[in-house]
Amino acid sequence: MDAVTSDFSAKMKGSFAGVRSWDDLDALWSVVKADADGGWYLYAVGEQPPKDTASGEQVKTFVTELDVLLRRDHDHDYCGIVYADSLDAPAFIKVYDPNNLGSSCGSSGLDILPGWVLSKTQPEDLHLQGPLPGNRKRWWRGLFGART
Repeated sequence: MDAVTSDFSAKMKGSFAGVRSWDDLDALWSVVKADADGGWYLYAVGEQPPKDTASGEQVKTFVTELDVLLRRDHDHDYCGIVYADSLDAPAFIKVYDPNNLGSSCGSSGLDILPGWVLSKTQPEDLHLQGPLPGNRKRWWRGLFGART
């Protein structure tokens, strides 16, 4: 296992702060947008991990569109599906797909992977179990004009 891979794996399993309220998510997104040119990798779990960092404009577009998706599909008065290594100076953010949260009590025994990862560490393939849902694949590929 190379240093990049082991660093990403360690960060995935590291300590995270949960974003509980939508106001807290707004604050986190503001920090990310202010640091949009800071070397972010944008990874849709189930797609190939990116080899290159995103442009500042891509980061801002992604955050804006992801926020819309989360608020639409996670129709609750709280967030609770976004986790960052730091809320004040994030370098690793896991965003869970509101349509694939698994069992809330954890009794399924399955590790639920995030739907998306924003990271300053190059991602490795997280090996999604099963296919990426078609609507998520179209959403992701449509963000930056990528079509397959």
